[in-house]
Amino acid sequence: MIYRLEGNKVVGVKQTVKAIKNGTAKTIYIAKDADDKLMQSVKVLIDENSLEVVYVNTMKDLGKLCGIDVGAATAAVLNN
Repeated sequence: MIYRLEGNKVVGVKQTVKAIKNGTAKTIYIAKDADDKLMQSVKVLIDENSLEVVYVNTMKDLGKLCGIDVGAATAAVLNN
């Protein structure tokens, strides 16, 4: 398993959506236990932009992958 996300990244739904819309997102990480209503807009953008998606079991696990002490619903690794 991945222990930390490598490279430049953004954490959180708002920042992830912004990165997708700007065309800077490469891979999107989504917590499986994140609120479905919140994730719908993100999933639509992912489909429209044909981005790679990685699902992580919990928001807490995703937060740890991002190096933060709180949970995260989404994160995006950015293009270099």
